Amino acid sequence: MSEQSVAIISAGGSGIGLAIAQSLHELGYQLFTVDIDPHHVAEFQRAYGEDSARVCDVSDPHQVDEAFAAFRTKHERLDLLVNNAGIAGPQGALEDLAVDEWQRTIDTDLNSLFYMTRHAIPLMKAQHSGAIINMSSNAGLSGCPLRSPYAASKWAAIGLAKTWAMELGPWNIRVNALCPGSVSGPRIEGVINRDAEARGMEAADIRRVYQRQGSLRQFTDPEDIAAMVCFLAGPGGKKVSGQAIAIDGHTESLANWLDP
Repeated sequence: MSEQSVAIISAGGSGIGLAIAQSLHELGYQLFTVDIDPHHVAEFQRAYGEDSARVCDVSDPHQVDEAFAAFRTKHERLDLLVNNAGIAGPQGALEDLAVDEWQRTIDTDLNSLFYMTRHAIPLMKAQHSGAIINMSSNAGLSGCPLRSPYAASKWAAIGLAKTWAMELGPWNIRVNALCPGSVSGPRIEGVINRDAEARGMEAADIRRVYQRQGSLRQFTDPEDIAAMVCFLAGPGGKKVSGQAIAIDGHTESLANWLDP
């Protein structure tokens, strides 16, 4: 890259976000992450510099405002925004969900996309280029029983990507959504454990069910998602916009086929 490209990744201090950051760093990107976990922020700063990370709850628009103000004191351009932050949300029948759990999931998984992207767009418009990636899910393509707030936010992430692609295309700004399946790591293990407890089953049995939901019978690895981000941000993805791209080994069904 003749001029060093700059990327912002929300929740870049662990899991998928960290894998994306590491891959982008290898390509020469300057990195900036916002992450709610101070430990993750400190580790990111040790790896990529003191100005590379800031503690921020992306569900709070005021904290996002402050994070972008800090970012703009160091950077005049932005080439890539990865809206990666998200939570699994509650599991259970819709009528049993607490309102505050619903709202927290929507605030984190959906509203944060608005809070982050509205700051990124002026920078990208000014340079007449950029790429935005919303992290959706295979639940955003098919629905997901007992995960209503999560599925709702992930469907919305795709709708926003397609809408923003239309709005921003004239400025050469590309917007896409990625739809991973179950991603190996602590987060999916937490989902599995909660599902096992709710069903009175062993976690190992639930894990096998989840793996059988995809044709490849495997979980997605964070590095698989990072590779797709690098493709979309690079020259190979220069004409790819408005797409919802599954990285899930081909999900056959997320239906509750364990139930009678």
